Amino acid sequence: MKKATFKFLLAGIAATLLVTGCSKEEDSETAVSSEAAVENHEGGPTYRLFVTNEKGNSVSVIDSRTGEVETTLEIGDRPRGIGLSPDHKTLYVALSEENAIAMVDVVTLELKGKLKAGEDPETFAVHPNGNIYLSNEDDAKATVLNPTTGKIEAEIRVGLEPEGVAVSPDGAIALVTSESTNMVHVIDTAQAKVIANILVAARPRGLAFNSDGSRAYVSSEIGNEIAIIDMATHKLVKQAALDLPKSKPMAIKISPDDKTLYLTTGRASKVAILDADTLELQGTVDVGKRVWGLELSRDGSTAYTADGVSNTVSVVDIASQTRTKAIEVGAMPWGLVLDD
Repeated sequence: MKKATFKFLLAGIAATLLVTGCSKEEDSETAVSSEAAVENHEGGPTYRLFVTNEKGNSVSVIDSRTGEVETTLEIGDRPRGIGLSPDHKTLYVALSEENAIAMVDVVTLELKGKLKAGEDPETFAVHPNGNIYLSNEDDAKATVLNPTTGKIEAEIRVGLEPEGVAVSPDGAIALVTSESTNMVHVIDTAQAKVIANILVAARPRGLAFNSDGSRAYVSSEIGNEIAIIDMATHKLVKQAALDLPKSKPMAIKISPDDKTLYLTTGRASKVAILDADTLELQGTVDVGKRVWGLELSRDGSTAYTADGVSNTVSVVDIASQTRTKAIEVGAMPWGLVLDD
């Protein structure tokens, strides 16, 4: 297991200093980098790409503008799901073996604390009001966590082995997939209750809403399928198998114009590019082995993948549909989120 190279500093210590053992030159370079990040974030994003390393128990911090790893944060046991607060000031990381959500300052990279999150939190989505909707894989439930108070606001029973989570753009609906029940559960967030259950192909994983929340997309790993859900009726309106050898669909991202889907394919080691209306395969991009997590830049020009077995993050140029760089990270990268 690769040991993380960065240790969190105590709250009162300046966050721009590195762990002892680094040279003075390295300290100076890191201080300049952190100061630049602070200055930049005051007027905009840090452009940092954060990557959970499931077996490395760490988060890699990458400058997305250079493709270089800034540092590695020692975060906790088995980090998987990752996301940002609505204001992009706080990074959240699901620590499955600690039953917790870690909170990290996006600029200083200081650990702000850990919140109790129920048994085996795996993935989550952040509501526009700041609450975290997360899946508790071992408990067959979804938990609503208020990160400001640390209080669990609600626990909602869902199917066996809940996995993917998505919240609609207006916050009215949350979706949760259950791998063993083969369902997408539709949750009314105001009532904190399931209002519909949608049967899908075997072992559903990833979820994503389009920009106005009228459609949702779900990937099914064992069923090797992508499907469209009409959110007005809570019915499947289209399903399509992915015609790629060894494909096990997982993470989904949608282009800013809602016309194109990007889908990671697990053991197929590709990003699949599909028409968002017809679900027709338009192309593929070869990336690292056992590609899992996926992130898309805000302008839709660049995709990033977590290549679990390769221990890399692939950078994909959308216009040319090519991988432009492979960035070495920690052991078994799982999820990604970009502050842009």
